[in-house]
Amino acid sequence: MKEMDTEEIIRLIRESKKRTPTRAFVSGDLKGLDWGEAKFVGGADFGVLSGDWPIVGELLQRHASRITASEVEVTSRNSAIPLTDVTRYEARIEPGAIIRDRVEIGKNAVVMMGAVINIGAVVGEGTMIDMNCVLGGRARIGAKCHIGAGAVVAGVVEPASATPVVIGDGVLVGANAVILEGVQVGAGAVVAAGAVVTEDVPPGVVVAGSPARVIKRVDEKTTSKTGIVEDLRKI
Repeated sequence: MKEMDTEEIIRLIRESKKRTPTRAFVSGDLKGLDWGEAKFVGGADFGVLSGDWPIVGELLQRHASRITASEVEVTSRNSAIPLTDVTRYEARIEPGAIIRDRVEIGKNAVVMMGAVINIGAVVGEGTMIDMNCVLGGRARIGAKCHIGAGAVVAGVVEPASATPVVIGDGVLVGANAVILEGVQVGAGAVVAAGAVVTEDVPPGVVVAGSPARVIKRVDEKTTSKTGIVEDLRKI
């Protein structure tokens, strides 16, 4: 997938038909009812109706005399960008991850519960996005990285002139670290837990603090504590 620029994302959001995805569980005398543009899965007395809320809501009113009970679930309101189809990835994606459309995820990557990945982001092969991480729009994560639980990689959709975060191969980002827009993190670097990274990080160094500063070069002791586990990336 080619890298998306900010103007392309803005245009996509502006021109998209905003939708309010809805599911309605309905029971009653449903045989022969015309569900129009909505999708209905069920039988003569019970089924699930799904589609955009204006359509589903109108159908519920139209067939009110034949519906004895209903329960409506609305998952989002006036959403511009749908969630992605996760079946297209050769990756491990755990329940509760939220991944928008137009996201690229490499082979054998891992996306854990609660992670949020926004439009235009790219995740490299074998990279783990840990629990409750946030990857903002257009963030680019290299291969064989580990982005720790609760870490935030800033997105750049607004302002439109901002530069995306780029994280090189083999980088470890500790839990609850924050990497601000425009920052580039060099290959093999380590960002300590809780660090706030406001400037570029050279390859092969350890940074810590707020704002983050280089505290040492990556050495054997660091590598022994930060090495990735290949077995966690097997599908």
